Amino acid sequence: MKAVILAGGLGTRLRPFTEIIPKPLLPIGEKSVLEIQIDALKKHGFDEIYLATNYKSDYIENFFGDGSKFGVKLTISKETKKLGTVGPLTLLKDELTEPFLMMNGDILTQLDYKKMYEYALLKETTLTIGIKEMVTPFQFGNIFYEGDYVTGIEEKPNIRTKILAGVYIFKPEIFNWIPDDTYFGMDTLIEAMIAQNEKIAKYEITEYWLDIGQVADYEKAQEIYKEKFQE
Repeated sequence: MKAVILAGGLGTRLRPFTEIIPKPLLPIGEKSVLEIQIDALKKHGFDEIYLATNYKSDYIENFFGDGSKFGVKLTISKETKKLGTVGPLTLLKDELTEPFLMMNGDILTQLDYKKMYEYALLKETTLTIGIKEMVTPFQFGNIFYEGDYVTGIEEKPNIRTKILAGVYIFKPEIFNWIPDDTYFGMDTLIEAMIAQNEKIAKYEITEYWLDIGQVADYEKAQEIYKEKFQE
């Protein structure tokens, strides 16, 4: 099975760490973020992995080579200009001729990738998106009332939202929706498909999930590494 990891981000919110090291190579415990992701993908049967790179691409290529030391076939794809979160796939169009997984290079998760992949294959859709429920504590009490009189109070309720979790399963027909050599984002793709009444399946991720977008998230990743990701 094939997977693409988006590893071309600038990591501006993680500066100064990313001024020298590209975000996917930041160390988490004993491994880099990308190593943890590649190990997890391999565990679930993904043995051909493509790294879509841009910023400090040579660092990533020198570190991973052809993937043999990780037990996978690894291919480095290099952008010559920014192509967004979906555009980089067009550089691999000739390789991605079967259903494949794509994920952001800055997330840590215990997701069962194979289970999500098999779920997507059963759906009559070109795209399956992973979603995750996020629970955010609200700092104020919520007041209910009728007219001038209070009828109830809910003290600091949690706000529950479902977000894009940065893991997707595509079927090759997706390339009918993505323009070549063009900056194209996941949000634009989803909006275009919805506008044309194209069905998109969702897969709810119940396992642990963390987006390493900011310094606080990176520090949290260090804390949970031994508990959830160290073998």
